[in-house]
Amino acid sequence: MSMKKWTDEELNSTRDNLEAWSKRSGNPGSKLWLLTALLGAFAISTGVVFLFFDGADMLSIVLIIMGSITCISWYKSEKQRKDNETFLQEIHKEIKSREKKAKSESKGKAMKQEKEVEVAVVPEVQTMESSSEKSSDRIDISANK
Repeated sequence: MSMKKWTDEELNSTRDNLEAWSKRSGNPGSKLWLLTALLGAFAISTGVVFLFFDGADMLSIVLIIMGSITCISWYKSEKQRKDNETFLQEIHKEIKSREKKAKSESKGKAMKQEKEVEVAVVPEVQTMESSSEKSSDRIDISANK
């Protein structure tokens, strides 16, 4: 998906949504989620140990299944979090590049306007100089007579 085709409004709203999500995921609840993932891994290992020592029990199978579900959920959420953070960084880069482009375009327009003003002022000065030279020539001629 190319962000170059997105409007500024779409970029800003997506950035705001991802930053809000980032603030929510950075709270202490994410540490609890990590603890839950560790407990899931512990449940898997406990289920496997019970499976070897006690044989195939319903408890050991339930521990392995529940631990696996917990670990898979944690893995998917971490992968999504990393993808969102990467996407947020790309959005920030795109916004910065658009700001730089806008600044360079505005500088280019300002320089172009300055050149147009200089070009417009230069002929006026030249015509004023040539008219003053003509009038001084007339004065000199009248003084010689």
